[in-house]
Amino acid sequence: MKLYGFPMSPNTWKVRAVAAHIGVPLELSIVDMKNGQHRSPDYLALNPTGRVPVLVDGDFALWESAAIMQYIASKKPNPLWPDDARARADITRWQSWQIAHLGKEACEPLLYERLVKKVFNLGPIDQARVAAGIEAFNREAAMLDAHLAKQPYIAASGLSLADFSIAAALVYAKEGEFPIAPYARLRAWFDRVFALPAWKETAPPPLPVAA
Repeated sequence: MKLYGFPMSPNTWKVRAVAAHIGVPLELSIVDMKNGQHRSPDYLALNPTGRVPVLVDGDFALWESAAIMQYIASKKPNPLWPDDARARADITRWQSWQIAHLGKEACEPLLYERLVKKVFNLGPIDQARVAAGIEAFNREAAMLDAHLAKQPYIAASGLSLADFSIAAALVYAKEGEFPIAPYARLRAWFDRVFALPAWKETAPPPLPVAA
């Protein structure tokens, strides 16, 4: 299987980390987003949204990182994606929450304004968008912190794809200046998950930040 992605992208990174954790071989083909490769006709033929990553397995091309994670985890029995309908629904519920709320409303605006704009030299920070992102982050982080008082991992089944999905949204918490300090259980959970060797094995190289 080949993954077309941008190593710095949290969505690319989490897919690679899952594959490494469960021992599924995955070849990385780097998409040069800084030079617009994700908008090329060849890439758009794989993913018409022009986003990363895309998984190609033979004649099957799959985009959207949560779906890719589930597909890879279905390749061999493993506890990240248990063969149980309720467990999978619980995991998918948390992956969906990460995409729609923690990601879209909180982490992504903060990352875009405070990191992506610097990396790609995209102009000044939109402080109103930052303020909205901080408000959303505090709302979602408080809920997740309370949830983690009940169990050590996101899903009831234990360490799962849900943990990889949500941890990926936080890998650039320092660069994005996420207001994570008040949420001790969330920070402790992230440290446990991010200490897994798969994250280090698939870590992207540091990128130069535009002046």
